[in-house]
Amino acid sequence: MPVVNRIAEFSTDMAQWRQHLHQHPELGQDCHETAEFVAARLAEFGVDEIHRGIAKTGIVAIIYGQGEGPTIGLRADMDALPIVEATGLAYASATPGRMHACGHDGHTAMLLGAAKYLAETRNFAGRVALIFQPAEETGGGAELMVQEGVMERFDIARVFAMHNTPNAEEGSVMTAPGPVMAAVDAFHVHIRGQGGHGAAPHMTRDPIMAAVAIAQAIQTIVSRNSYALDDLVISVTQIHAGTTDNVIPDTAYINGTVRTFDPVVQQMVRDRLAQIVEGQGASFGVAAELVYEVGYPATVNDAKATEFAASIAREVVGDARVNANVTRKMGAEDFAYMLNARPGAYLFLGQGPSAGLHHPEYNFNDDVAPVGASLFARLVERAQPMAAR
Repeated sequence: MPVVNRIAEFSTDMAQWRQHLHQHPELGQDCHETAEFVAARLAEFGVDEIHRGIAKTGIVAIIYGQGEGPTIGLRADMDALPIVEATGLAYASATPGRMHACGHDGHTAMLLGAAKYLAETRNFAGRVALIFQPAEETGGGAELMVQEGVMERFDIARVFAMHNTPNAEEGSVMTAPGPVMAAVDAFHVHIRGQGGHGAAPHMTRDPIMAAVAIAQAIQTIVSRNSYALDDLVISVTQIHAGTTDNVIPDTAYINGTVRTFDPVVQQMVRDRLAQIVEGQGASFGVAAELVYEVGYPATVNDAKATEFAASIAREVVGDARVNANVTRKMGAEDFAYMLNARPGAYLFLGQGPSAGLHHPEYNFNDDVAPVGASLFARLVERAQPMAAR
């Protein structure tokens, strides 16, 4: 697999960095140890500036190239998930209930690899801003970093990121212009009835039956209210009610997720959810309240930046391993906020046979880290070539 020779030389270091991070996962914005590790490596590499404490534990490091030019941003996410690891690896999580089950440890190692190479060679004009972001899984760390002004403060002109893809060909690269990942919202339904004895249901206003009816009706939004060719996913993911077999409870709770690309479809879902919750609640004589939370927007790649990134991917991994028109995914990604602020592209890096993302047996494939680091490095060198002398 063609990678930058110098990056291939320290692939073992990258694996060690990644496995250390895997063993010490942190959640949300509280990536304190991770940030310390990243900052220490960056200092060793001799980057020019290290700015810490952005979005609480985020880091932006600056490397100066040779001569005047713009600043290109490269982003990696650092946070883990609240999952009990089941890999049995020697470097498995040392913190029970936390796990790098999405490969953010690998993403961070890849950006560190690119940083080491770029700090050594500086074969580019202008500057590169290395963005190490907390709280991708929850908390919208990318939005926080944008709100804290990273794009303006560091004069970032365009920005790129990548994510590993289990069960895609090892070392392959996938992307597409336009929307590549969905907007994600959450809904909560709080139902209050009147509980009582399970043997006398006629003396109650049963919130469980209302919850069942609401959950079933929600499923008709996709099948009966949405045009079949409009991408839409609505999943009820939690129903909680009751404590024992002979008591009808006072309350019930429903939670779920909505995935869309089109704001018109998104608004239709909000309207129908409100109508269903109100109507079904009234029909069962219970009070039913909908709380709708708008989450990450759709991740939309800039067409020119995507074409450029795909051309660099072909240079690194070969034409046959690049799909520049991949089918968009219903997953969500807070890198969307950075792409809303600056043109850029989000790429997917195949990691070969693997447990799926967010699975307790998932593990990042260290063999693809040099590919990702090479792609990051070449993006900088080709986007901002040095002037001829």
